Amino acid sequence: MPLKAYPRLIRLGLHILAGALTILLLFPFLKPDERGRRVVAWARKLLAIVRVRVTVHGRPPAVRGEGALIVANHVSWLDIHVLHSLIPSRFVSKAEVRDWPLIGWMAEQAGTLYLERRKKSDARRVNEAMAALLREGECLALFPEGTTTDGTRLLPFYPSLLQPAVVAGARVWPAVIRYRHPDGRINRAAAYHDDVSLWQSLKRIVAQDLILAEVRFLPPIAATGMHRRELAARAEAAIREVLAADAPHSQPGRSARPRAAGP
Repeated sequence: MPLKAYPRLIRLGLHILAGALTILLLFPFLKPDERGRRVVAWARKLLAIVRVRVTVHGRPPAVRGEGALIVANHVSWLDIHVLHSLIPSRFVSKAEVRDWPLIGWMAEQAGTLYLERRKKSDARRVNEAMAALLREGECLALFPEGTTTDGTRLLPFYPSLLQPAVVAGARVWPAVIRYRHPDGRINRAAAYHDDVSLWQSLKRIVAQDLILAEVRFLPPIAATGMHRRELAARAEAAIREVLAADAPHSQPGRSARPRAAGP
């Protein structure tokens, strides 16, 4: 790891600590909107520390009022912070993330809904919570692949967590996340997949001079009257088409699932 990366790691550690103190000391006294603004600002600073610059294409959902579910391809642990830097949203994540030291607790306090994927009863609980939040006009986000890839392909979507959008009559916003080098090539150092540990991934990222994170929001899909499988298929097809057009040399079709590596 180059010497320039060590100051970034120190700044990142201090930033995480500052975020934890903010949650502990201030969040109990803040209204939800103010909490959301602070989460957005914190995510933006984190990305600045690790030299990730975000560009946006398309129109994201409104912050509040229309009940939106963002569904995106999953490349890295950075994905959550990239989306958080654009819009206050509540993520749905696997329960294992809750056990990550400090980070899991911070994510929970920021509104993350944790799902025990092995328990059908927990899926029902999370779906009911999601539907209630969508009816209240909240913006939620999830990664229907259930795991990460290197960013050049898309895995089949699990449709079960799209059911709340159908129940609440919300809109689903497909989003494509890509990480690039300044010359436009896909930056695989940003990916967190296969047997890479979180620490290894972090070292790869801070060693980069600059990572360009590109988020493309596609036209929303009205979930009213649709079956969740049809909804998942349409969202998956929209994202797959963009990825295939961007990297025709890759293999965007169905493939074996790698180890679950992220939320």
